[in-house]
Amino acid sequence: MTDTRDALTIARTSDGRLVRRPLSPHLQVYRPQITSILSIMHRMTGIALSAGTLLLAWWLVAAATSDSSYATVSGFMRSPIGLLFLLGWIASLWYHFCNGIRHLAWDAGFGFELPTVHASGWAVVAATAALTALTAIAVVMAL
Repeated sequence: MTDTRDALTIARTSDGRLVRRPLSPHLQVYRPQITSILSIMHRMTGIALSAGTLLLAWWLVAAATSDSSYATVSGFMRSPIGLLFLLGWIASLWYHFCNGIRHLAWDAGFGFELPTVHASGWAVVAATAALTALTAIAVVMAL
């Protein structure tokens, strides 16, 4: 074999036959599971929270600077794109919070059985949806 990649894809089965195997799973072979999706979402919501924190900092600096600066930020936050951004930030905050509690339980040694992992994953999704909806309702009622 002249190619390293070719050498890595050759393997032997338990009965000694040579077979070609994929170098790593790819999207046509790998089926996403709730655990992998929730892990990816945890990372993505962490990034979204960072972006939302920048918006919060912009709002605070504008409030401390001048009325016109505050009006600019407030106008953006009340626009449809700004409201969608805030809703996403709230959902990210609740997801990261709920999944963080799940990770604390894991750190304490609880919930590693596969049925419990799946149940707690779906509980995080449900709690995120419910808490996001309750927060949005509370904000709308306060306006």
